[in-house]
Amino acid sequence: MTSVPLGLPRRRVEFELDGETVHALEGDTILDACTAAGKDIPTLCYGDTLTPKNACRVCVVEVEGARTLAPACSRRAEPGMKVRTGSERARHSRKLVLELLASSTDLSTTPHVAGWIEEYGAEPGRFGPDAATVGDRGAKVDNDLYVREYGKCIMCYKCVDACGDQWQNTFAIAVAGRGFDTTIAVEHDGPLPDSACVYCGNCIEVCPTGALSFRTEYEMRAAGTWDEDAQTETTTVCAYCGVGCNLTLHVQDNRIVKVGSPHDNPITRGNLCIKGRFGYEHVQNVQGSE
Repeated sequence: MTSVPLGLPRRRVEFELDGETVHALEGDTILDACTAAGKDIPTLCYGDTLTPKNACRVCVVEVEGARTLAPACSRRAEPGMKVRTGSERARHSRKLVLELLASSTDLSTTPHVAGWIEEYGAEPGRFGPDAATVGDRGAKVDNDLYVREYGKCIMCYKCVDACGDQWQNTFAIAVAGRGFDTTIAVEHDGPLPDSACVYCGNCIEVCPTGALSFRTEYEMRAAGTWDEDAQTETTTVCAYCGVGCNLTLHVQDNRIVKVGSPHDNPITRGNLCIKGRFGYEHVQNVQGSE
């Protein structure tokens, strides 16, 4: 019988979270502990299948004795530490970050942001209307599968990591430019079909703002027919090969409008290939012929 190697046991870490004693496993982050305790900490650049980049700083918390606020998504829980998630300093920082992001970026398709802006009393408009033009380069519709809208990009680097050494190892996406001209781009900022992109769509899976989206979603939003409340989600197994990747089908009006994959699946961890992510048109053709 072949033995299955098990990970080393982890010690329990005891610390104070908002005045209450909580426990976490050694190596867990403050965000992990907050999630386990039922505390809602806003996050944008955090991805549950990626290494934290600490880019957006929306999840900052106050750690007693620390000079600066700590990003909850990457700061490890330590024995005896005292953490405050709703201190005036932390809330003010989140408010300012949300104002800066919302004033210069189109966050209209970013989940939960409207609620956070209301919760923290953020006023993005105080930076003036010209701030919204900083990152807006229009939508790039240069292929049949997905669309790039850089005006919605918050430079969280999740797509770069998913395309790079953390998952796909294609390295088609990188950071280009400096300062206000910094952007996410393929090589030479050319059309997607001329790049090294293999159209796995894993960058779409991790994008938190909708800057990368299925072309079907983009066109339906433009037509005003996109309705997430009317969509159902069904998890199934991809039929293209024997790997056994799980697919989550998003269906609206009896048609598949986009495909994802469960992040907790031990095979895919949210990742797919071009066939699993985009190869569903044959289903629509069958439906149409009945």
